[in-house]
Amino acid sequence: MRRADRLFQLVQIIRGRRLTTAAFLAQRLEVSERTIYRDVADLQAQGVPLEGEAGVGYRLGAGFDLPPLLFSAEEAMALVASVRLAQPWLDPALARAAELALGRVMSVLPSSTRAAAQALPLFAPPVASASLSPAQQQGLQQWREATQARLRVSLHYRDAEAQSSQRCVRPLGCFYWGGRWTLAAWCELRQDFRSFRLDRLVAVEVQALPQGRFADEPGRTLADYLRSRAPAEVVAQWQQSS
Repeated sequence: MRRADRLFQLVQIIRGRRLTTAAFLAQRLEVSERTIYRDVADLQAQGVPLEGEAGVGYRLGAGFDLPPLLFSAEEAMALVASVRLAQPWLDPALARAAELALGRVMSVLPSSTRAAAQALPLFAPPVASASLSPAQQQGLQQWREATQARLRVSLHYRDAEAQSSQRCVRPLGCFYWGGRWTLAAWCELRQDFRSFRLDRLVAVEVQALPQGRFADEPGRTLADYLRSRAPAEVVAQWQQSS
């Protein structure tokens, strides 16, 4: 990789995260941490507002932007593949947003790159035994939106033994396990973390503002859930996206 390309990618990675360590950058860019320190110092000397320090992490100062992104043919094909594979498993709003976002990216690519990406012979049509039903799609969307808005959710749930229960929960995240969605939450009935299978939800009702709003509390957050319940690879994915 040319150094200019590495510097560009370094800024892009930092721009997309709240705080990025030199160790993470070194792993992503396949260089040493010493090289990262040198690259950051050079970028700072050129006026790029990188804030932070070695051993703590870096972030990009407000108001800084880069020219529009250019994608290689392989990167454009990866975007097309990602959207095609994901759409059957997303809720309707996210599926539409993914298609619109992909179209926006495709529209600014050179015609040859765009044509190669759109001709990618990789498809993921809906499968009756695997795709979400309309009710499940709606439930997933309600859960995702409640998670983002920090709103409690009232559930009617049926477990593996077909026992029904009513719960009030704080939604924390949506997890896809390659065959089903599970919804992670802090259960106010059990006073503990619980995971609910999307296909076992009978009804979902998002509580209204202001009573439905909840604030993060120590021991009841997504980070706490991941540390105590999630597989290591899920924790790693969450850390990379934070």
